[in-house]
Amino acid sequence: MKVVGFTFVRNAVRNDYPVLESLRSLLPLCDEVVVAVGRSDDDTLALIQGLDSPKIRVVETEWDDTLREGGRVLALETDKALAAVPADADWAIYLQADEVLHEADYPAIRAGLARWAADEAVDGLLLEYAHFYATYDYLGDSPDWYRREVRVVRPGRGIYSYRDAQGFRKPPNQKLRVRLLAATVYHYGSVKQPAAMRHKLETFGRLWHSDEHMTALRAAHTAAATAAAAEFDYARIDSLQPFTGQHPAVMAARVARQNWHYAHDPRRNRLSFKNRVRVAVRRLTGYYLWEYRNYELLG
Repeated sequence: MKVVGFTFVRNAVRNDYPVLESLRSLLPLCDEVVVAVGRSDDDTLALIQGLDSPKIRVVETEWDDTLREGGRVLALETDKALAAVPADADWAIYLQADEVLHEADYPAIRAGLARWAADEAVDGLLLEYAHFYATYDYLGDSPDWYRREVRVVRPGRGIYSYRDAQGFRKPPNQKLRVRLLAATVYHYGSVKQPAAMRHKLETFGRLWHSDEHMTALRAAHTAAATAAAAEFDYARIDSLQPFTGQHPAVMAARVARQNWHYAHDPRRNRLSFKNRVRVAVRRLTGYYLWEYRNYELLG
């Protein structure tokens, strides 16, 4: 069974993505890992090329920053990486640059890959998500966080990245038929120093909005800003819960380097009325009301 990983990245140094940790978490599961490295304003290419593994294959790309509507450029870069996956691969495992797999889940992932490799009805595999927020000590638990996403797909079926690269579809715009793995993606995209988090949001805003919109937004922030206000205010979050588990081993050094503090009272939340209803229904019945599902979960 041949398994290939794939991902894309640009400006990983400037945006402090844990991309090396992400790749290191993929390598033990894969025969090869394709990394589509977009032309960057920092040393991202050298960073990836410096990763000491013969399994890494870099594909250099150019982002089309005019494709801003809905973050479409992110999907196109994902497609470039997926297109570089060899056609004889049985499975392709996808991670984004701020997503990491836990070594404790390797047996379940390997078992699922083997179990459904010959089942042609299965287009992909679904993983659970843990969304870290502010620091490595808290998880977002509002219903607005997506709880599952497709992160393993079959190469050679015309499968493509959907919308802003959150999930996948197959021609002609059909949801993938998937099985659920007992494994979790650790998502660290919202764990940064407050000033770095504000920079990230501005950078990502340009993938959805025009330069004029972002300039006006920045001016509005600047007009009212103090030095403290220029940093991202993590306290605006609606609901968090403490993380009581263990981070993936590849994240140990990064977690130890955290040099900012944020304290949250889990008893306090700012859930909207709609989300309070969703939480109540989930607790009473186990059903996730109004959940967006870009996949067809097989029984």
